[in-house]
Amino acid sequence: MADKKNESTDPVERPAHRTDAYATKFVDKTSALQEKAKDKAPGAGGDGKQKGPAGGFDRTSIAKIAPGYTVKFTFHRATNLPMADINTLSSDPYLVASLKTTLPLRHKEDPRISFRTQTRRRSVKPEWNAEWIVANVPGSGFQMKCRLYDEDPADHDDRLGNIHVHVDGLSENWEGIHDQSYKIKKRMGSKRAYLVKGCVSMFNRSVPMSGDVFISIEVLGKTEAESGGRMYTVGPCAWSQHLSPMIGRLAGTKDPSKDGNGNSEKKSESYNFQANQIQLAGPVPEQLYHRYVEFKPFVAGMFTSHSLKGRVLNHALHHQHARIYNYDRSTVYGSFPSPSKEMTLKFLELVHYDHGGRVFTYVMSLDGQWRFTETGKEFGIDLLSKHTMHSDVSIYIAFSGEFFIRRLKNPHKDPEEQETHPPSKIDGSKEETPKDPAYYQLVIDNDSGTYRPNAELLPQLKEFLHRNLPGLKITTLDCNGDKEKMDKMKEEQRSRKKEEGKHSAVVQGDGGSISSSDEEDLDNAAAQNDQSQNKGPIKKVGHSLVAPEEKVMEWAQGDKAREQRETEDDTETAN
Repeated sequence: MADKKNESTDPVERPAHRTDAYATKFVDKTSALQEKAKDKAPGAGGDGKQKGPAGGFDRTSIAKIAPGYTVKFTFHRATNLPMADINTLSSDPYLVASLKTTLPLRHKEDPRISFRTQTRRRSVKPEWNAEWIVANVPGSGFQMKCRLYDEDPADHDDRLGNIHVHVDGLSENWEGIHDQSYKIKKRMGSKRAYLVKGCVSMFNRSVPMSGDVFISIEVLGKTEAESGGRMYTVGPCAWSQHLSPMIGRLAGTKDPSKDGNGNSEKKSESYNFQANQIQLAGPVPEQLYHRYVEFKPFVAGMFTSHSLKGRVLNHALHHQHARIYNYDRSTVYGSFPSPSKEMTLKFLELVHYDHGGRVFTYVMSLDGQWRFTETGKEFGIDLLSKHTMHSDVSIYIAFSGEFFIRRLKNPHKDPEEQETHPPSKIDGSKEETPKDPAYYQLVIDNDSGTYRPNAELLPQLKEFLHRNLPGLKITTLDCNGDKEKMDKMKEEQRSRKKEEGKHSAVVQGDGGSISSSDEEDLDNAAAQNDQSQNKGPIKKVGHSLVAPEEKVMEWAQGDKAREQRETEDDTETAN
């Protein structure tokens, strides 16, 4: 008995069990009901009813759970992939991985955390060696689904197959997975690609029909966070620049080549449209959580595809997103292990420093994927909604709006006390572009009628960007409270653009926008789907990119079949 009394009474962490998920879901459901009760209680917003259309800022909190583990996934290579390109008997493969765990989502529409590798050209045995570090993976384990695709910029990307990785539990002592092979499931792959491979294997028996993907998974330790209620990407901070010369040529705008200092050279010019993506290091502040705003009756159907009109618009916007953020041979990739001065300089390079008086439209996803393109009223590409397109019709995002860059004459003075440098008068002389982030100011706002981000959360957005873009001066503006100042600064940008000349890449037109100043544009664009008169060549192209009538039923039927195959595949995986 004495020995028993002397035994340690320190708590011992028990192994994770599948039934933990039920307790987690129960806690999450209770928390959601409590939040709804708070919203409807007297004193919580007056009568408890939401003013204005549904949507915008969502106060649903993340479940309070003990922090999980930080896990590194490495996607090494694939072998014996099918041949999607008949001419070259090869493919342009890339891999998309998504994680599913027992962690409760704030809403069922929240997208799963995912990762995309770079594309390897003309290869049936690609090597990626791509790393993905995710925080707060729960101790109960995870399911990872990897989809392999063949990139085809001229058409939809062909599926080459799937693999599934199941891990039933994690701990700091977990031995991990080291360069393990997983058989590719062919049932979800392109029948044409496997038919080509079957024909080749008939004449060459050394070509096997089944392929493999090689993956490593390693636990880096406990995640240092206050709560483990959601997973997020830690790194690497990958970036990509998507160039579309075809759209640039149709719009008649040119992107001048740059010299070593980032200055424009007029000798060599090329037509281009530029879209950008940067993966910021998480976590995104919990409060940055916004849903689309139902300011028109058809908007809900557009996001949920519940109505015929909404389904057409939904597919049109998905199609636009795929075309604008199209991966092809001109796409430029890169990454940084973590936020750094070099990462800030890359961001400044993507936005052309302060050249051209550019204003950019942006959307930030819940996992910190920052997407942006230039915007301007002088261009006529008919995009239904800037922010909806950037978000790929996501029901929930972190934040959205517009931003621009100002170059400062004195990096040590308050940005608000000095004018943009160089001054408005452009004399044509070249001046070396400073390669120090301290010379630049990022002015970012919440001007988005699609999601209407809460202005009270601009400080959290500023702090998050400061962490990811060290050295850059950041100023936030409320599109309502600071409207006069915001409009004045943007007008200064437009004036600079006119004086410096039309050197920018093709940009999104505000004519299809639903910013806070012109929400009715989206309704007008939807009503004009079947009206092609009085359209210039660019708008005709935009119209064809948006919703060509001969493609609508093909999209609907094709996506319905694809959704059914995905459901069958997920059901088979669960069983």
